[in-house]
Amino acid sequence: METIAVPRLLDRLGLSAVNSGAATGRWIETYGAELVSVNPATGEPIASVRTANEADYERVVQEAVSAFETWRMLPAPGRGEIVRQMGEELRAHKEPLGQLVSLEMGKILTEGLGEVQEMIDVCDFAVGLSRQLYGLTMHSERPFHRMYEQWHPLGVVGIVTAFNFPVAVWSWNAAIAAVCGDTMIWKPSHKTPLTAVAVQHICHRVMERNGLTGVFNLCMGEHGVAERMVADRRIPLISATGSTRMGKRVGQVVAERFGRSLLELGGNNAIVVMDDADLDLAVRAVLFGAVGTAGQRCTSTRRLILQRGIAEAFVDRLKSAYAHVRIGDPLEAPTLMGPLVDEDAITSMMDALARARAEGAEVLCGGKRVDRPGYFVEPTLVRVRAGMQVPLEETFAPVLWIYEVDSLKEAMELHNGVPQGLSSSIFTRNLQTAERFLSAAGSDCGIANVNIGTSGAEIGGAFGGEKETGGGRESGSDSWKLYMRRQTNTLNWGTDLPLAQGVKFDV
Repeated sequence: METIAVPRLLDRLGLSAVNSGAATGRWIETYGAELVSVNPATGEPIASVRTANEADYERVVQEAVSAFETWRMLPAPGRGEIVRQMGEELRAHKEPLGQLVSLEMGKILTEGLGEVQEMIDVCDFAVGLSRQLYGLTMHSERPFHRMYEQWHPLGVVGIVTAFNFPVAVWSWNAAIAAVCGDTMIWKPSHKTPLTAVAVQHICHRVMERNGLTGVFNLCMGEHGVAERMVADRRIPLISATGSTRMGKRVGQVVAERFGRSLLELGGNNAIVVMDDADLDLAVRAVLFGAVGTAGQRCTSTRRLILQRGIAEAFVDRLKSAYAHVRIGDPLEAPTLMGPLVDEDAITSMMDALARARAEGAEVLCGGKRVDRPGYFVEPTLVRVRAGMQVPLEETFAPVLWIYEVDSLKEAMELHNGVPQGLSSSIFTRNLQTAERFLSAAGSDCGIANVNIGTSGAEIGGAFGGEKETGGGRESGSDSWKLYMRRQTNTLNWGTDLPLAQGVKFDV
């Protein structure tokens, strides 16, 4: 592939003249510290952004609150039309935006482009949703009364995103919240500021054409700004993606002010492979799940639970597949695995492997840093046994912990025996085994799959998990309801005033 000219790429996305980390319908001059974006494939800086301080944050919030007064009264199909235009603008900029995602985050180009396609898809979904914000009608027990429910916009939504999906997760929230009538403030990861600025630039163009401002807002602030947003009573919903530790803090602070929190936190996802599985299919799914995005997806496959009859043959196949994984520049077409996001990610991976070895784990392949500039590591297979503590944690790296079991019962005990509950999968040709895995007695995760991997969820289904994953749901299905407030209405069209439950209160 031709080498990406970074200055030209930034110029195509409108970034060459912008270095502010706060925006409403326009860029705001900000006064926080300078934030340097680093290319994880080289360790070299790409560009810098001036972050927002608390005074800048206040200006953004006031703009969002003011814009909500107008935006909520625009009919939902009209809001959907704005989101449709955003989808078209994203289509027009899919290639450079996908390249920027790969450049700044480190995922391979096909995944960077796929992330932008996910944004386009969720915009399409939201456009249809704008005509389907349905309420119910109920029969009243009182004569000449009508009961129904309706859904109203909630207010300003705070969106906190992580580095691993620097733009797609924002769109899951933003596109849905927008058609619901909410305005929003985006606090992106400090590790991927340029992609956030690029998306905000696209929002500006669409909103300016429609004479609107203050609906899509960006505030790339210092730590104090994030804390202030979470505690801000003017923001009724905080949607936060990140670590379980972060989520505990967000959930506590938001609950104390009786706000809502939508939490998408850690995953420790497992694939169970039974003796009767299609092993070719399972190997491909495990490879992408564990190695794709260098193991930096919340849905990445962290644990592999093999029934003993196929365990040795399966591990041999997997080791062969790992030996052929091409590691390198994520913008080059043959590459299958790019770098980790930064030096801290490498340190965390090596620490987890050292602690696992101390528990008696056996590294079957990989486990080393790659000797080249940037933050590259080898994808790693580790044989472990039940009772070890390190595999119960989420290691955000391409490390796969491998267990062997004798039965489905033993597999499910291992599978569910972790604090997280995001994504899960089983490979089997047995219908009863598959249905057992999907039953109330099976996987305890928010996502459960049969004969596909743990990674790569489609936008039509609600995305999220249970336990320490936070319980939130984003994107498809009826996730839109969290961005709105429900109101039950009773209308008396008669001339009497009967009370419910037959209560009499006559003077």
